Amino acid sequence: MNAFTKIIASRLTLPQESVENTLRLLDEGCSIPFISRYRKERTGGLDEVQISKIAEQNEKLKDIQKRKETIVKTVTEQGKMTAELQKRIDNCWEANILEDLYLPYKPKRRTRAQIAREQGLEPLATIIMMQREPEPEALAGKFVKGDITDTLSAIKGAQDIIAEKISENEETRNQVRMAFRRDATISSKVIKARQDSDEAQKYRNYFNWSEPLRRCTSHRLLAMRRGENDGILRVKISIDEEQCKDRLRRYYIHGKGKCQTLVAEAVDDAYKRLIEPSIENEIAGQSKEKADDEAITVFTANLRQLLMDAPLGQKRVMGIDPGFRTGCKVVCLDEQGNLIYHEAIFPHPPASLMAQATTKLQHMLRKYNIEAIAIGNGTASRETKEFVSSTVNELAVKPEIFTVSEDGASVYSASKTARDEFPDEDVTVRGAVSIARRLMDPLAELVKIDPKSIGVGQYQHDVDQSKLKRSLDLTVESCVNSVGVNLNTASQHLLMYVSGLGPILAQNIINYRKEHGPFTSRQQLMNVSRLGASAYQQCAGFLRIPNAHNPLDNSAVHPESYPIVEQMAKDQNCTVKELISNSAKRKLIVLDNYANDEVGMPTLTDIMKELEKPGRDPRQQMEAFDFDPNVKTIDDLVDGMVLPGIVTNITNFGAFVDIGVHQDGLVHVSQMANKFVKDPNTVVHLHQHIQVRVVDVDRRRNRISLSMRNV
Repeated sequence: MNAFTKIIASRLTLPQESVENTLRLLDEGCSIPFISRYRKERTGGLDEVQISKIAEQNEKLKDIQKRKETIVKTVTEQGKMTAELQKRIDNCWEANILEDLYLPYKPKRRTRAQIAREQGLEPLATIIMMQREPEPEALAGKFVKGDITDTLSAIKGAQDIIAEKISENEETRNQVRMAFRRDATISSKVIKARQDSDEAQKYRNYFNWSEPLRRCTSHRLLAMRRGENDGILRVKISIDEEQCKDRLRRYYIHGKGKCQTLVAEAVDDAYKRLIEPSIENEIAGQSKEKADDEAITVFTANLRQLLMDAPLGQKRVMGIDPGFRTGCKVVCLDEQGNLIYHEAIFPHPPASLMAQATTKLQHMLRKYNIEAIAIGNGTASRETKEFVSSTVNELAVKPEIFTVSEDGASVYSASKTARDEFPDEDVTVRGAVSIARRLMDPLAELVKIDPKSIGVGQYQHDVDQSKLKRSLDLTVESCVNSVGVNLNTASQHLLMYVSGLGPILAQNIINYRKEHGPFTSRQQLMNVSRLGASAYQQCAGFLRIPNAHNPLDNSAVHPESYPIVEQMAKDQNCTVKELISNSAKRKLIVLDNYANDEVGMPTLTDIMKELEKPGRDPRQQMEAFDFDPNVKTIDDLVDGMVLPGIVTNITNFGAFVDIGVHQDGLVHVSQMANKFVKDPNTVVHLHQHIQVRVVDVDRRRNRISLSMRNV
């Protein structure tokens, strides 16, 4: 059994067998989507979230194990390792407790206590600490020699040793740690020299803020920390100092006398100089880590919704990147998303070439048989949509018009990926292509962009970047594999997120496609350079081949399960293709007849779902949307106005909504329903079309407060 199985199973409240098998599969190199989808019998049906948490806990425990090895080596080399200490280290799996155990042995810079020890004051410190000597000053006189010129210096040095011993005591640190966890307050104050600056106004709520740390939400904590980093706020985590010191004095002081007074002074010094700063930093780090985790959870939830947004599908699409002075860049794409034409039009001021723009647009719509139009939601979006709508109304066949988020399009257009795709086009053309492709298939296009640039996070630039990247990558991988990938049309960026692949194998697949033509079967993947049996096992079930000779090649049925389906078809006296198309024959199948030691009901149930709708897309259908035509700028807003809007971002404290005025409004969590809402994701989802009421408009801070209550 894996050394960490029991610990992980206990922490996550999961069956040990499920955890053990999951760890084995991860060690074998299996991806999380593969384990979740195709190894349900071994994991007991764990989902991706549970498997991801097992993997995360496993990595944390591995890090602690490495730290233990370093600690044991260091303490042993000092000749201070004991059987009891070794046992405590072996049984410890909490990082902060492990560091407490190590603290007395940890190599330090030359401290005041170390200097006192070098001066021979350790015996004096021990005697004072015992609190039995009635006249410590007289005793201290015996230590006056060398650098110790008087009894006061001797006692002071002894107190430095006592203070360090107290600060390194595990029980002492735990007492203070628990006090911080229970009673700590986080407070922020504005730096007066900065309070009137425009930059400081976004932190105005925190100019003089204080609340219990345990009640501080992740977004408030991250906002304060950002204000601190920007040099606008001073942030402190503190507890009642006197109360904590008094508790420590009672722990260390026994009776009354001169020694007791000296120890009390050492306790106060230990707390103020050594313990409080250390524990405050520890608690600050832990609270920041917790806030990071919550912010990352929000970001990944939003990213998942965005990536799983409804695709329009393979249609001929016109993409428009709107603009005033620079005009609107128009691109036309074929059903596969290939650029077939582009041109700039200038329907808006200052050029105002409306008639010319109308003629050009209608010509492109007819010539390239455009079926849908995607308009970016940035500058001039509303005006461009109005112009396009009036132009389309004059046509016999009217393409549907959609507004598409531009977030990250500029990042893509300037990226190496875009340059490689369109080496002869400028950034405006690339950006318009990205807008059009997002309408066709958001997932396929957005995987080309750094998720942090997509604009659906909460303080994403303030959190642990390595942890954020790992979480976002796992989310993208999960979405890509959930939807499935067309093996013959997918880009390298889409293929690289498929289970078992990566940048190199993804490119090798594309190279094979170019050299040998489209794939006609999944088995051909084995001919791709460097794609071996292990990678094939991991990726095959997530790759689709429309119109393949074997219809299962366009489904989520894994090739390892093909014999089962073939046997089912044989038992029903039909082909696999006929079994897929004939629901009556499928109803006659008794799944128990196909179960064995390797294949259980979870896999068989999944197979039947796939046979019902092979290669089904789990995403919803696309819907068109229109803003209120009478509201175009923030100055048009009036309190009480009810408007249509699109949810653009979801945070712990509410949802941001685009109402068509170039500045998103906030529906605070308290305004989302006529009941208490803990998680905004239970009320709204990204890109949802909703009705909102204007509650307040703060034009100086460019903030719009909205409500969904009683709308």
